[in-house]
Amino acid sequence: MITRRMVAAAAFTMPALRASAQDNRPIRIIVPAPPGGPTDLLARSMAERAQVTLGQPVVVENRAGGGGVVGAEAVARAAPDGLSFVLGHNQTHASNQAMMTRLPYHVIDSFAPVARVATVNHALVVASNHRARDMAGLIANGGRLSYASSSAGSASHVIAETFVRRAGLDAVHVPYRGAAPATTDTVAGVVDFYVATWPPVAPLVREGRLRALEIGAPARLADFPDIPTAAEAGVPYMAVDAWFGLFAPRGTPEAAITRFADAALAALHDPATAQRLQSGGFTLATLGPVEFANFQRAELDRWTEMVSLTGVRIEE
Repeated sequence: MITRRMVAAAAFTMPALRASAQDNRPIRIIVPAPPGGPTDLLARSMAERAQVTLGQPVVVENRAGGGGVVGAEAVARAAPDGLSFVLGHNQTHASNQAMMTRLPYHVIDSFAPVARVATVNHALVVASNHRARDMAGLIANGGRLSYASSSAGSASHVIAETFVRRAGLDAVHVPYRGAAPATTDTVAGVVDFYVATWPPVAPLVREGRLRALEIGAPARLADFPDIPTAAEAGVPYMAVDAWFGLFAPRGTPEAAITRFADAALAALHDPATAQRLQSGGFTLATLGPVEFANFQRAELDRWTEMVSLTGVRIEE
Protein backbone atom coordinates (compact mmCIF):
# COMPACT_ATOMS: atom_id res chain seq x y z
CA MET A 1 0.00 0.00 0.00
CA ILE A 2 1.34 3.41 -0.95
CA THR A 3 1.21 5.92 1.91
CA ARG A 4 1.51 9.71 1.97
CA ARG A 5 4.85 9.28 3.71
CA MET A 6 6.21 7.22 0.77
CA VAL A 7 5.03 9.78 -1.76
CA ALA A 8 6.51 12.63 0.29
CA ALA A 9 9.83 10.78 0.62
CA ALA A 10 9.95 10.20 -3.12
CA ALA A 11 9.21 13.85 -3.82
CA PHE A 12 11.92 14.95 -1.36
CA THR A 13 14.47 12.66 -3.04
CA MET A 14 13.87 13.88 -6.60
CA PRO A 15 15.68 17.23 -6.53
CA ALA A 16 18.81 15.71 -5.00
CA LEU A 17 18.86 12.90 -7.52
CA ARG A 18 18.37 15.26 -10.45
CA ALA A 19 21.01 17.65 -9.19
CA SER A 20 23.57 14.84 -8.92
CA ALA A 21 23.38 13.91 -12.61
CA GLN A 22 26.83 14.18 -14.16
CA ASP A 23 25.88 13.98 -17.84
CA ASN A 24 22.99 13.26 -20.14
CA ARG A 25 24.16 9.91 -21.47
CA PRO A 26 21.33 7.38 -21.34
CA ILE A 27 21.15 4.81 -18.59
CA ARG A 28 20.08 1.42 -19.89
CA ILE A 29 18.10 -1.27 -18.12
CA ILE A 30 18.65 -4.60 -19.84
CA VAL A 31 15.70 -6.97 -19.63
CA PRO A 32 16.79 -10.61 -20.10
CA ALA A 33 13.42 -11.48 -21.64
CA PRO A 34 11.40 -10.65 -24.77
CA PRO A 35 9.28 -7.47 -24.99
CA GLY A 36 5.75 -7.56 -23.67
CA GLY A 37 6.17 -9.88 -20.70
CA PRO A 38 5.98 -9.17 -16.95
CA THR A 39 9.71 -8.39 -16.62
CA ASP A 40 9.47 -5.95 -19.52
CA LEU A 41 6.42 -4.24 -17.98
CA LEU A 42 8.25 -3.84 -14.69
CA ALA A 43 11.37 -2.38 -16.31
CA ARG A 44 9.50 0.08 -18.53
CA SER A 45 7.33 1.26 -15.64
CA MET A 46 10.43 2.04 -13.59
CA ALA A 47 12.29 3.63 -16.49
CA GLU A 48 9.41 5.97 -17.33
CA ARG A 49 9.41 7.54 -13.89
CA ALA A 50 13.12 7.22 -13.05
CA GLN A 51 14.22 9.32 -16.01
CA VAL A 52 12.01 12.17 -14.79
CA THR A 53 13.51 11.87 -11.32
CA LEU A 54 17.08 11.73 -12.61
CA GLY A 55 16.75 14.27 -15.41
CA GLN A 56 18.57 11.72 -17.57
CA PRO A 57 17.30 9.31 -20.24
CA VAL A 58 16.60 5.75 -19.05
CA VAL A 59 16.10 3.23 -21.86
CA VAL A 60 15.03 -0.41 -21.78
CA GLU A 61 16.88 -2.92 -23.93
CA ASN A 62 15.55 -6.47 -24.36
CA ARG A 63 18.14 -9.24 -24.62
CA ALA A 64 16.41 -12.59 -24.30
CA GLY A 65 17.98 -16.03 -24.44
CA GLY A 66 19.56 -18.80 -22.44
CA GLY A 67 17.26 -18.62 -19.42
CA GLY A 68 18.18 -14.96 -18.96
CA VAL A 69 21.92 -15.59 -19.35
CA VAL A 70 22.34 -13.46 -22.48
CA GLY A 71 21.03 -10.27 -20.87
CA ALA A 72 22.72 -10.83 -17.52
CA GLU A 73 26.09 -11.55 -19.14
CA ALA A 74 25.87 -8.32 -21.15
CA VAL A 75 25.72 -6.32 -17.92
CA ALA A 76 28.32 -8.45 -16.14
CA ARG A 77 30.74 -7.52 -18.96
CA ALA A 78 29.67 -3.86 -19.24
CA ALA A 79 31.78 -0.94 -18.04
CA PRO A 80 31.10 -0.21 -14.34
CA ASP A 81 30.23 3.41 -15.07
CA GLY A 82 26.73 3.61 -13.58
CA LEU A 83 25.05 3.49 -17.00
CA SER A 84 24.25 -0.24 -17.28
CA PHE A 85 21.83 -2.25 -15.14
CA VAL A 86 20.01 -5.54 -15.58
CA LEU A 87 16.58 -6.36 -14.20
CA GLY A 88 17.46 -9.84 -12.99
CA HIS A 89 15.40 -12.42 -11.15
CA ASN A 90 15.66 -15.63 -9.16
CA GLN A 91 16.83 -17.65 -12.18
CA THR A 92 19.39 -15.24 -13.63
CA HIS A 93 20.87 -14.37 -10.23
CA ALA A 94 20.37 -17.50 -8.11
CA SER A 95 19.31 -20.85 -9.58
CA ASN A 96 21.37 -20.63 -12.81
CA GLN A 97 24.50 -20.77 -10.66
CA ALA A 98 23.47 -24.22 -9.41
CA MET A 99 22.03 -25.54 -12.68
CA MET A 100 24.73 -24.55 -15.18
CA THR A 101 28.31 -25.81 -15.13
CA ARG A 102 29.60 -23.13 -17.50
CA LEU A 103 27.67 -20.03 -16.52
CA PRO A 104 29.60 -17.10 -18.10
CA TYR A 105 29.31 -14.97 -14.95
CA HIS A 106 29.02 -15.54 -11.21
CA VAL A 107 25.70 -14.45 -9.74
CA ILE A 108 27.42 -12.90 -6.70
CA ASP A 109 30.95 -12.01 -7.79
CA SER A 110 30.10 -10.44 -11.17
CA PHE A 111 27.44 -7.97 -9.97
CA ALA A 112 26.67 -5.24 -7.49
CA PRO A 113 23.11 -5.56 -6.13
CA VAL A 114 21.18 -2.31 -6.53
CA ALA A 115 17.60 -2.92 -5.35
CA ARG A 116 15.00 -5.64 -5.11
CA VAL A 117 11.85 -4.19 -6.61
CA ALA A 118 9.02 -6.73 -6.70
CA THR A 119 7.88 -10.30 -6.17
CA VAL A 120 5.25 -12.54 -7.75
CA ASN A 121 3.59 -15.61 -6.25
CA HIS A 122 3.52 -19.07 -7.85
CA ALA A 123 0.43 -21.29 -7.86
CA LEU A 124 -0.17 -24.91 -8.82
CA VAL A 125 -3.02 -25.08 -11.32
CA VAL A 126 -4.92 -27.88 -13.02
CA ALA A 127 -7.65 -27.94 -15.67
CA SER A 128 -11.09 -27.12 -14.31
CA ASN A 129 -12.29 -30.69 -15.00
CA HIS A 130 -9.25 -32.41 -13.50
CA ARG A 131 -10.10 -35.23 -11.11
CA ALA A 132 -7.93 -33.74 -8.33
CA ARG A 133 -9.97 -31.24 -6.34
CA ASP A 134 -7.17 -30.35 -3.92
CA MET A 135 -3.50 -31.03 -3.24
CA ALA A 136 -4.29 -34.13 -1.20
CA GLY A 137 -6.22 -35.50 -4.15
CA LEU A 138 -3.37 -34.77 -6.54
CA ILE A 139 -0.85 -36.48 -4.27
CA ALA A 140 -3.14 -39.50 -3.82
CA ASN A 141 -3.57 -39.82 -7.60
CA GLY A 142 -2.08 -43.33 -7.71
CA GLY A 143 -0.95 -43.18 -11.33
CA ARG A 144 1.65 -41.41 -13.40
CA LEU A 145 1.22 -37.66 -13.73
CA SER A 146 2.60 -35.10 -16.15
CA TYR A 147 3.47 -31.51 -15.42
CA ALA A 148 4.25 -28.49 -17.56
CA SER A 149 6.94 -25.87 -17.13
CA SER A 150 7.58 -22.64 -18.99
CA SER A 151 11.06 -24.01 -19.86
CA ALA A 152 13.59 -26.50 -18.59
CA GLY A 153 15.37 -25.00 -15.59
CA SER A 154 12.75 -22.32 -14.96
CA ALA A 155 11.34 -21.65 -11.52
CA SER A 156 8.15 -23.46 -12.55
CA HIS A 157 10.25 -26.54 -13.35
CA VAL A 158 12.32 -26.51 -10.15
CA ILE A 159 9.37 -25.85 -7.83
CA ALA A 160 7.22 -28.52 -9.51
CA GLU A 161 10.02 -31.07 -9.39
CA THR A 162 10.60 -30.25 -5.72
CA PHE A 163 6.92 -31.06 -5.14
CA VAL A 164 7.20 -34.29 -7.13
CA ARG A 165 10.25 -35.47 -5.17
CA ARG A 166 8.99 -34.51 -1.72
CA ALA A 167 5.50 -35.92 -2.31
CA GLY A 168 6.92 -39.14 -3.75
CA LEU A 169 5.01 -38.85 -7.02
CA ASP A 170 5.60 -40.58 -10.33
CA ALA A 171 5.54 -37.67 -12.77
CA VAL A 172 7.03 -36.74 -16.11
CA HIS A 173 8.20 -33.21 -16.93
CA VAL A 174 6.91 -31.60 -20.14
CA PRO A 175 8.92 -28.42 -20.87
CA TYR A 176 7.38 -25.72 -23.09
CA ARG A 177 8.82 -22.69 -24.82
CA GLY A 178 7.20 -20.10 -22.62
CA ALA A 179 4.38 -19.70 -20.15
CA ALA A 180 1.65 -19.20 -22.78
CA PRO A 181 1.81 -22.68 -24.38
CA ALA A 182 2.28 -24.31 -20.96
CA THR A 183 -0.88 -22.59 -19.76
CA THR A 184 -2.82 -23.49 -22.91
CA ASP A 185 -2.06 -27.20 -22.58
CA THR A 186 -2.88 -27.17 -18.88
CA VAL A 187 -6.30 -25.65 -19.63
CA ALA A 188 -6.83 -28.34 -22.29
CA GLY A 189 -5.86 -31.16 -19.93
CA VAL A 190 -2.86 -32.22 -22.01
CA VAL A 191 -0.79 -32.14 -18.80
CA ASP A 192 -1.96 -32.72 -15.25
CA PHE A 193 -0.58 -29.63 -13.55
CA TYR A 194 1.56 -26.54 -13.94
CA VAL A 195 3.31 -24.40 -11.32
CA ALA A 196 2.69 -20.98 -12.84
CA THR A 197 3.41 -17.41 -11.91
CA TRP A 198 0.10 -16.14 -10.63
CA PRO A 199 -0.69 -13.01 -12.73
CA PRO A 200 -1.13 -14.73 -16.14
CA VAL A 201 -3.30 -17.57 -14.79
CA ALA A 202 -5.44 -15.56 -12.34
CA PRO A 203 -8.00 -14.52 -15.02
CA LEU A 204 -8.33 -18.16 -16.13
CA VAL A 205 -8.96 -19.24 -12.54
CA ARG A 206 -11.56 -16.49 -12.18
CA GLU A 207 -13.24 -17.64 -15.42
CA GLY A 208 -13.32 -21.26 -14.22
CA ARG A 209 -10.98 -22.57 -16.92
CA LEU A 210 -8.28 -23.46 -14.41
CA ARG A 211 -8.41 -24.49 -10.76
CA ALA A 212 -5.67 -23.39 -8.36
CA LEU A 213 -4.93 -26.04 -5.73
CA GLU A 214 -2.55 -23.82 -3.74
CA ILE A 215 -0.78 -20.49 -3.93
CA GLY A 216 2.60 -19.68 -2.42
CA ALA A 217 1.43 -16.56 -0.60
CA PRO A 218 1.72 -15.88 3.15
CA ALA A 219 -2.06 -15.47 3.42
CA ARG A 220 -5.08 -16.18 1.23
CA LEU A 221 -5.69 -13.66 -1.51
CA ALA A 222 -8.59 -11.29 -0.89
CA ASP A 223 -9.88 -11.76 -4.45
CA PHE A 224 -9.54 -15.57 -4.30
CA PRO A 225 -10.35 -16.54 -0.70
CA ASP A 226 -11.09 -20.18 -1.57
CA ILE A 227 -7.51 -20.92 -2.70
CA PRO A 228 -5.45 -22.32 0.20
CA THR A 229 -1.92 -21.16 0.80
CA ALA A 230 0.90 -23.64 0.24
CA ALA A 231 1.19 -24.09 4.00
CA GLU A 232 -2.55 -24.74 4.37
CA ALA A 233 -2.40 -27.26 1.52
CA GLY A 234 0.36 -29.20 3.29
CA VAL A 235 3.17 -28.18 0.91
CA PRO A 236 4.88 -25.23 2.66
CA TYR A 237 8.06 -25.81 0.63
CA MET A 238 6.16 -24.58 -2.45
CA ALA A 239 5.86 -21.05 -1.04
CA VAL A 240 8.62 -19.77 -3.31
CA ASP A 241 8.19 -16.34 -4.89
CA ALA A 242 9.61 -15.14 -8.15
CA TRP A 243 11.57 -11.99 -7.37
CA PHE A 244 12.96 -9.19 -9.50
CA GLY A 245 15.86 -6.88 -8.79
CA LEU A 246 18.32 -4.48 -10.37
CA PHE A 247 22.02 -5.32 -10.63
CA ALA A 248 25.00 -3.31 -11.90
CA PRO A 249 28.41 -4.61 -13.00
CA ARG A 250 30.76 -5.32 -10.11
CA GLY A 251 32.94 -2.26 -9.49
CA THR A 252 30.21 0.29 -10.20
CA PRO A 253 30.74 3.25 -7.81
CA GLU A 254 28.62 3.14 -4.69
CA ALA A 255 27.31 6.65 -5.38
CA ALA A 256 25.99 5.58 -8.79
CA ILE A 257 24.35 2.51 -7.29
CA THR A 258 22.68 4.51 -4.54
CA ARG A 259 21.52 7.18 -6.97
CA PHE A 260 19.86 4.70 -9.31
CA ALA A 261 18.43 2.61 -6.47
CA ASP A 262 16.79 5.71 -5.01
CA ALA A 263 15.36 6.69 -8.40
CA ALA A 264 14.02 3.20 -9.11
CA LEU A 265 12.38 2.87 -5.71
CA ALA A 266 10.91 6.37 -5.97
CA ALA A 267 9.44 5.35 -9.33
CA LEU A 268 7.82 2.29 -7.79
CA HIS A 269 6.25 4.39 -5.06
CA ASP A 270 4.66 6.75 -7.56
CA PRO A 271 0.93 6.01 -7.04
CA ALA A 272 0.10 5.55 -10.73
CA THR A 273 3.11 3.27 -11.31
CA ALA A 274 2.40 1.26 -8.18
CA GLN A 275 -1.24 0.79 -9.19
CA ARG A 276 -0.27 -0.36 -12.69
CA LEU A 277 2.18 -2.94 -11.35
CA GLN A 278 -0.11 -4.19 -8.61
CA SER A 279 -2.86 -4.60 -11.21
CA GLY A 280 -0.36 -6.69 -13.20
CA GLY A 281 0.04 -9.05 -10.25
CA PHE A 282 3.26 -7.71 -8.77
CA THR A 283 3.82 -7.22 -5.06
CA LEU A 284 6.06 -4.23 -4.49
CA ALA A 285 8.69 -5.66 -2.15
CA THR A 286 11.58 -3.23 -2.14
CA LEU A 287 15.03 -3.60 -0.63
CA GLY A 288 18.01 -1.27 -0.85
CA PRO A 289 21.51 -2.36 -1.94
CA VAL A 290 22.75 -3.82 1.37
CA GLU A 291 19.53 -5.63 2.25
CA PHE A 292 19.20 -6.92 -1.31
CA ALA A 293 22.75 -8.32 -1.23
CA ASN A 294 21.93 -10.27 1.94
CA PHE A 295 18.65 -11.46 0.45
CA GLN A 296 20.35 -12.66 -2.74
CA ARG A 297 22.90 -14.73 -0.84
CA ALA A 298 20.13 -16.43 1.11
CA GLU A 299 18.22 -17.07 -2.12
CA LEU A 300 21.31 -18.59 -3.75
CA ASP A 301 21.52 -21.04 -0.85
CA ARG A 302 17.80 -21.78 -1.10
CA TRP A 303 17.78 -22.43 -4.84
CA THR A 304 21.01 -24.43 -4.67
CA GLU A 305 19.35 -26.73 -2.13
CA MET A 306 16.27 -27.12 -4.36
CA VAL A 307 18.37 -27.83 -7.44
CA SER A 308 20.40 -30.39 -5.49
CA LEU A 309 17.21 -32.14 -4.38
CA THR A 310 15.67 -32.22 -7.83
CA GLY A 311 18.74 -32.81 -9.96
CA VAL A 312 17.53 -30.19 -12.47
CA ARG A 313 20.29 -29.12 -14.83
CA ILE A 314 20.46 -26.91 -17.92
CA GLU A 315 22.49 -28.25 -20.80
CA GLU A 316 24.60 -25.40 -22.17
